[in-house]
Amino acid sequence: MFRRQLRKLWALGAGMRKSLVIATRGSQLALWQAEHVKSRLLALDPELSVELSIIKTRGDIIQDVPLAKVGGKGLFVKEIEEALLENRADLAVHSIKDVPMELPEGLILGCIPKREAPTDCMLSCHYADLAALPQGACVGTSSLRRQAQLLALRPDLRIESLRGNVDTRLRKLREGVYDAIILASAGMNRLGLSAPYMHALDPQTFLPAVGQGAIGIECREDDYELFTLLAEIEDTPTRVCVEAERGFLAGLEGGCQVPIAGHARLENDESFVLEGLVAEVDGSLILREAQQGHTSKARQVGLELAEKLLAKGGRAILEKLYHQ
Repeated sequence: MFRRQLRKLWALGAGMRKSLVIATRGSQLALWQAEHVKSRLLALDPELSVELSIIKTRGDIIQDVPLAKVGGKGLFVKEIEEALLENRADLAVHSIKDVPMELPEGLILGCIPKREAPTDCMLSCHYADLAALPQGACVGTSSLRRQAQLLALRPDLRIESLRGNVDTRLRKLREGVYDAIILASAGMNRLGLSAPYMHALDPQTFLPAVGQGAIGIECREDDYELFTLLAEIEDTPTRVCVEAERGFLAGLEGGCQVPIAGHARLENDESFVLEGLVAEVDGSLILREAQQGHTSKARQVGLELAEKLLAKGGRAILEKLYHQ
């Protein structure tokens, strides 16, 4: 019903909005995501002119330092959000996992399309899965979340920093710099890339990052005309899961550079289960809990699960990390 009303509003306003500018990072994956959103919008209104504005963020510029040491939130979005606020762009396409919990005043996540696979994936030239890796194998990742869970499963592994775009990471794998690397399945799927061995890590044993596999479209909160168009590509089940996961992250006051994981899945139209994790960086302690909730209270369920894990010992872990 709501979508039909929005469709009518857009139809009534057809001819008013002739062009849109999408702000995006310049990486191969970011451009794929921006082009994907562009194609969805043009399918709704073929007369629109949609341009991409490529913006380099602080996270793109600093490539020789692990993300956890760079510090700060919004490493991959701040400069893009400035373009929105300065009216140099109409919307921005992000990987949700890069988007901080608190958005600048005047901006909102106006649309979350259907999610890709949320899982992590182990890639290797010689080994089929984690169990097949030899003693002391070198695994590449710059994610403390992945590092903690890898070491919890295999304390013998040697974890080395891995930065750069997807092509750069795969090249380093092929060159033998690493025995295996961990990437998001969504990025590999979207770009159609592969390695000799690819093993999706089951969320039951290896919990993904909050929002992993989901795209978020950020825009100005007063751009009602744009909302009517974006509503057509909104995916409600994805929105519910992402809101629950981001509520969990907000309750922990965390970002993507700390060992926090969260993954929600729908059970039916009204119920979902959210699993959350807080870990010691070395994998020596993994705190993991799950909570069921109603889809109408997604964010609140996330906040409640965060409180549960903080009380269980997560607060001590995170305070130690934040004060390093």
